[in-house]
Amino acid sequence: MNVPAKATHRQTREHNHRLVLRTLYDYGPVSRAEIARLTGLTRTTVSDVVSGLIADGMTREIGRGPSSGGKAPILLSVVDDARHVIGLDLGEGSFVGALVNLRGEVRRSIELPVDGHDGEAALELVYRLVDELLVDTAGTLLGIGVGTPGVIDSRTGIIRWAVNLDWQDLPLGRLLEDRFNVPVNVANDSQAAALAEYTFGGDASRRPNLIAIKVGRGVGAGIVLNGALYQGDGFGAGEIGHTVVEDDGAACHCGRFGCLETVASGPAIVARARDLGLEASTIDDVRRALVAGDEAALMAARFAGRYLGRAVASLVGAYDIHEIVVHGPVATLGEPWLEAIRDEATRRSLPLLAESVAVRPARIAANEVVLGASALLMTRELGLSLVR
Repeated sequence: MNVPAKATHRQTREHNHRLVLRTLYDYGPVSRAEIARLTGLTRTTVSDVVSGLIADGMTREIGRGPSSGGKAPILLSVVDDARHVIGLDLGEGSFVGALVNLRGEVRRSIELPVDGHDGEAALELVYRLVDELLVDTAGTLLGIGVGTPGVIDSRTGIIRWAVNLDWQDLPLGRLLEDRFNVPVNVANDSQAAALAEYTFGGDASRRPNLIAIKVGRGVGAGIVLNGALYQGDGFGAGEIGHTVVEDDGAACHCGRFGCLETVASGPAIVARARDLGLEASTIDDVRRALVAGDEAALMAARFAGRYLGRAVASLVGAYDIHEIVVHGPVATLGEPWLEAIRDEATRRSLPLLAESVAVRPARIAANEVVLGASALLMTRELGLSLVR
């Protein structure tokens, strides 16, 4: 049996540092006395931590607040650009990278086309993306957050399997740490996007639970339970794209047949629309035809939506989560696709559960994976809750 050891002086100082910084982030502008009240720390401890944060450029005094009878308190605030994170989204047809500050504001972004690169060539493209983002970078770099398709061991930064990039047991976290000498956090892209929607989605009445389903070249879900990202015992929670939904269905990149991706992903929708007579090569072609009232585009969108609705029904039955968010390139198909998802999910769920479920588009329309990967890195390195 492991007996808990008493915290060392260093561990206590680190805990207090993170607690004060998190309080400043969540409640600032705030005074030293208010931080002491909110955290339960002594005023002396708070004053010592704040002095260190000011010296480190993380915090600044911004003036005096209202007086309650005595001397007006000095207010403190986090310096949003005191640290930056490089966030990477390694998915779809391009790799996207951005320099992000502590409030999730994108200061600079770069997009590089994948052009069919996979394996070692795709890894070199990641290196190039980071190199370009580091040029003329101002401020202190906190680290690199990566969102990538596949099953990711986020403890070690190892990509256990990313089908579309042909990466298997790739120690991406260690490779990036060794090359750029900064902390690195690697997570599944759908899981990162779910955290971005939960953290930066701007809903003041945020519920504690959320499922965000990303639909593009692949299909994956991210699950937030009680305000924390749920990754599962093997970090593969939400890998719904490679569950078989059609016996003897089309071949999938994973080597099996009839996976959800073969009927509900962007390429699957384009292929079905073409089979129905529509001249289309991208999901945007299907979207434009759908807006114009094309019957083939409508049938293809509804067909894919119904299969995704079945997956939603399974998730509702497993987790009883009321807020389901859809995002990614396919989400641009809009209401006909969404209605098919809702109808099928309702039809295949327990009515008592289904009546409380809302399936909606994501509020964050761009950079959701970049922001989520950045948020994970900030949480790990600074202890920020990133929730206001």
